[in-house]
Amino acid sequence: MTKGALYHHFGGKQALFEAAFDQVESGVVAKLAKVAEDPGEPWEIVQRGIKTFLRVCLEPTYQRIVVHEAPVVMGWERWREAEKHYSYGIIQELIMTLVETGELRPLPVQAMVDVFYGGLSSAATVIATSDDPRKASADVGTVMNTILDSLRTSPGEPRVVPPTSLRDAVRQSVHAVKTALTEHDS
Repeated sequence: MTKGALYHHFGGKQALFEAAFDQVESGVVAKLAKVAEDPGEPWEIVQRGIKTFLRVCLEPTYQRIVVHEAPVVMGWERWREAEKHYSYGIIQELIMTLVETGELRPLPVQAMVDVFYGGLSSAATVIATSDDPRKASADVGTVMNTILDSLRTSPGEPRVVPPTSLRDAVRQSVHAVKTALTEHDS
């Protein structure tokens, strides 16, 4: 297939790039969703999710398309919005689960989700731009787990459960992404 045929099929370079971006991010979400659905304690699932994401950040395709090229090709605002569309809901669901099970201290849930999302997004950049990506990944993993551990409740601490409307909205968001991925793979 010629380059011109590809551009015609996708409507141009921008659309072709965004299709590649969607493909890579869909793969990441599928990996993270699989971890989120695995059996186990919520705390362990979140830790496995962080490890999985940090492994993804070592993949050259993810680094090139999502971290290096997407902000330039798509523009900062569009890139952040697209990135948020994919992984934000899973992070939100996992943090919400930790709060619901009493694993995390009673802090504002939305702020925790935003901070973890921002931290993991920055982690991808740190890893992708490092001279030693494996060391950077290990360092970031240590920091993220230390932060998470510092937010973990001690036995007997009060538990704050987020409003049902927020929990339902998060679950609907994650379900919509999973459904879109299933349809995309078909």
